[in-house]
Amino acid sequence: MRIGVITFPGSLDDVDAARAVRRAGAEAVRLWHGDRDLCGVDAVVLPGGFSYGDYLRCGAIARFAPVMGELVPAARQGLPVLGICNGFQILCEAGLLPGVLTRNAGRRFITRDLRLQVANASTAWTGSYQAGQEIVVPLKSGEGRYTAPPDILKALETERRVVIRYAGDNPNGAVDSIAGICDERGTVVGLMPHPEHAIDPLTGPSADGLGFFTSILAGVRA
Repeated sequence: MRIGVITFPGSLDDVDAARAVRRAGAEAVRLWHGDRDLCGVDAVVLPGGFSYGDYLRCGAIARFAPVMGELVPAARQGLPVLGICNGFQILCEAGLLPGVLTRNAGRRFITRDLRLQVANASTAWTGSYQAGQEIVVPLKSGEGRYTAPPDILKALETERRVVIRYAGDNPNGAVDSIAGICDERGTVVGLMPHPEHAIDPLTGPSADGLGFFTSILAGVRA
């Protein structure tokens, strides 16, 4: 299986995301923001970082990158996409996920290991988990506070599109402790914490994040 990892100017975690893809057992295909070809990949990861310096708003410029012109219609047709941190922001800006990520409560950059709860284990990226399972994954963001209009929040709840919640501590003030959501199909997932930094207990707080990457392998193969 081939999973594309897109690099934008300012991406910081593309190398880590590619490493997580390989650790899960897939081939990591490097994609550049200026590409107009997804190279036939089976899924795509939008990594964390500060694409285009976070000018205007986080992800606001990246949504216009040439590669997004290919990714958006492909995602709407079912191509699995995982957006991590800045990647989550890009997915919201591109209209693939609803809502917006705003400045953290307290207006401080947050970096810490957090307990998360898997709210939906039936998406393309969470099938390796159990619903209600708690995992430990790092968070590092300054604009990670998820919010959306009341009607969107209601739809996310009733349609089981909240994928991950902060368990206990809600460090950035995200509404309803939402740390990650998905689209109607469950193939496009965005989350603020960084599972690619929790794939090996030797280099992270746990190996709990690896499940996001093994999930997509199992799903596509099935």
